[in-house]
Amino acid sequence: MDAADFFTAELAFRTDASDVQRDRPGLILLDCRGVDAWRQSHIPGAIHLPTREIATRAAAELPKDGRIVTYCWGPGCNGATKAALELAKLGYDVREMIGGIEYWQREGFPVETPQGNGGRRPDPLTTVVDTTRCGC
Repeated sequence: MDAADFFTAELAFRTDASDVQRDRPGLILLDCRGVDAWRQSHIPGAIHLPTREIATRAAAELPKDGRIVTYCWGPGCNGATKAALELAKLGYDVREMIGGIEYWQREGFPVETPQGNGGRRPDPLTTVVDTTRCGC
């Protein structure tokens, strides 16, 4: 495998928060964290399906014909990778959102919390603060 093959494969199976926000109408977002994390905050419209329950619940709860994007906490967590692997084994078209909900929030995208829907100001260390696109 050469560098071009590696990066082509990387882009085929991973995405980021900005691309998910842009492509959102055509995606199924799957939050694979536990119930306490889900309650704390999650992306509005996401489906909650913890990784440990994918094998038993996915067929009944996820459409086979959609593109699924998994997310977990952030770059220090490989939960989204584990969830994507489980879904891939079941034959789903799946991508992993790198950065997880941490970078979703750092880029200023909305979340649902017990207090309602909202978001935070974009973090200038992760995105351009005066636009919704990083330009890369």
